[in-house]
Amino acid sequence: MEEAVKIEGEYMTLGQLLKETGVIDTGGMAKWFLQEYIVYVNDEEETRRGRKLYPGDIVRFEGGEAFVLE
Repeated sequence: MEEAVKIEGEYMTLGQLLKETGVIDTGGMAKWFLQEYIVYVNDEEETRRGRKLYPGDIVRFEGGEAFVLE
């Protein structure tokens, strides 16, 4: 099941999502996390922490956890 995440502006970056959802502790960990784990944005593998996420985007981790942006 996907957990909903509310965007406070026009978009949110993947790094911000990782930090806001508690997947990582600090923004500086985003680059390392994306090198070590497979992350999909809308079913496409993504490695850029600056990837812009918009309402309706779905972010999934290889472990099965998923977030949908609102």
